[in-house]
Amino acid sequence: MNPFQSIYEAVGEEKIQELVHHFYQGVESNHELRKLYPEGDLKPAERRLFLFLVQVFGGPQTYSEERGHPRLRLRHMQWAIDPKMRNHWLNAMLEAMDKIQLDQEVRELMMNYFIKVANHMVNHD
Repeated sequence: MNPFQSIYEAVGEEKIQELVHHFYQGVESNHELRKLYPEGDLKPAERRLFLFLVQVFGGPQTYSEERGHPRLRLRHMQWAIDPKMRNHWLNAMLEAMDKIQLDQEVRELMMNYFIKVANHMVNHD
């Protein structure tokens, strides 16, 4: 079993939504991350990340029902993600985590997940 799947039960959708909202506020204020969203409106991306995290953390499978298998690395290959970009993303996510109340054990699980995924997404030197 995915060790991260217990997060949904521990925090619920509302906390995940809060996290994602704070994350995209961070994206909005980070020039490097903001460049990844030339369409302007961050709401569709916010919704996708919310559905993805709900699924990964043990909630409903709505993301896969709507979009198919996540294939994270493949979906993000169009962007050059180097260690510096990974750090921008990871810092925005960790800052978002700081803005919500989380049990320490859940926080560590989430942080481990985000670090693992951020490292996996690097596709450029």
